[in-house]
Amino acid sequence: MLKPLRTACGIFGMWGRQRETNSMYKRLSSRDYANIVDVEDNSALVQKDQDPEATNPPWRLSFPHVLVATISSFLFGYHLGVVNEPLESISLDLGFNGNTLAEGLVVSTCLGGALVGSLFSGWIADGVGRCRAFQLCALPMVIGASISATATTLAGMLFGRFLVGIGIGVGPPVASLYVTEVSPAFVRGTYGSFIQIATCLGLMGALFIGIPVREISGWWRICFWVSAIPAGILALAMGFCAESPHWLYKQGRSAEAEIEFEKLLGGAHVKFAMQELSKLDRGDDTDTMKLSELFYGRYFRVVFIGSTLFALQQLSGINAVFYFSSTVFKSAGVPSDQANVFVGIANLSGSIAAMLLMDKLGRKVLLLWSFFGMAVSMGFQVAGASSYILGSEALYLSVGGMLMFVFTFALGAGPVPGLLLPEIFPSRIRAKAMAICMSVHWVINFFVGLLFLHLLEQLGPQLLYTIFATFCMIAVVFVKRNVMETKGKSLQEIEIALLPPE
Repeated sequence: MLKPLRTACGIFGMWGRQRETNSMYKRLSSRDYANIVDVEDNSALVQKDQDPEATNPPWRLSFPHVLVATISSFLFGYHLGVVNEPLESISLDLGFNGNTLAEGLVVSTCLGGALVGSLFSGWIADGVGRCRAFQLCALPMVIGASISATATTLAGMLFGRFLVGIGIGVGPPVASLYVTEVSPAFVRGTYGSFIQIATCLGLMGALFIGIPVREISGWWRICFWVSAIPAGILALAMGFCAESPHWLYKQGRSAEAEIEFEKLLGGAHVKFAMQELSKLDRGDDTDTMKLSELFYGRYFRVVFIGSTLFALQQLSGINAVFYFSSTVFKSAGVPSDQANVFVGIANLSGSIAAMLLMDKLGRKVLLLWSFFGMAVSMGFQVAGASSYILGSEALYLSVGGMLMFVFTFALGAGPVPGLLLPEIFPSRIRAKAMAICMSVHWVINFFVGLLFLHLLEQLGPQLLYTIFATFCMIAVVFVKRNVMETKGKSLQEIEIALLPPE
């Protein structure tokens, strides 16, 4: 696990100096690298003690690049939660107070934009590169936040929220791609957990930003203006970050990929990293991938696994629990502000635990225990809603079950799919397959949010929570049968293990 971090100044200073370092190695084309793999492999036994693969590259080199990428995840969490507290003030100022449909549109328009953004995220990431994709996703978030902050009509607010949604639809899949492709294998799980932690911090930031400005007239506008700052930082800082070597190599730009590997891994590991890439990825492979290839043939299995994982993540009821948490806490006599804080702490605590355990226990173990813990938590919710348990015991079961559900979700079901999917997708389809899977995520997210209260009214909490618990147990079985462990494996090793030969 990571050793205690040194000062931020030291890390970022070292990062800046690396950008000026010239590559020490002769530039070879991708075909040249492919040709020397066999020669290098034959001498591996003799040089084992001296080979760079026998030691891990320094994590401090890649850490700043990953940290910048997670700003997009912070913005994702922030914009999902920013309208929850000030929605009543927004409706009063813009003249649609009491119109529940308009209030719902202010929340859900962002989800519609996110679906559009996620659909195109793979083509954007493959077309212009990961770093430029981050900059492009920051642009609608800055413009959209500015439009929302200055809106004087409902239409202006909805347009701003839609633009923001496009940005947060592009950001998460690109962040998952980028973190997976620039991270050393031994800390890839830990770095992947930063995405979930940043999302939690964004949600909590959206909650707390309103506290010091709530007494100011039109305070909700400040909440939107503030979000433009990290989006601007993301766009600027990405200009100093390393581009994904995997993407560069796939474009046939192997010399540039070598330079980026040097920034991320250190000079001693460049040669081995390039040889690993050459085993599967061909920079001179110019054939274009058709969308239909994701749905049949050798790629179908990994795309099916990824889409199903995201579907089960949403069908577990996590967003419904977040949506209904204030009501449950209120029935227990806990104010909504405190309820949000408790849920936020449970979410952040689970995410930190996942960060500490991801590269020790592995992705599959965390997924299994996470979904199983969520099913047990839903069982507590069902018991709390039962007519056989009354009074304080029922409230304790409901509140405790909800906090346990959020904690166990953040432990595995929340962070693991976004990390695991880019690991199991081959380089050739990685960006576009992530776009398809994230689109599944947004569609199911939308319908769960749309139908939850109606189903709660029609079915009652016991039956609805039982359905959620059933989906969690289905997820346990699915993970057990279909998900492979990727801890400590290179992306090339994972691809060889999962894909049948052509």
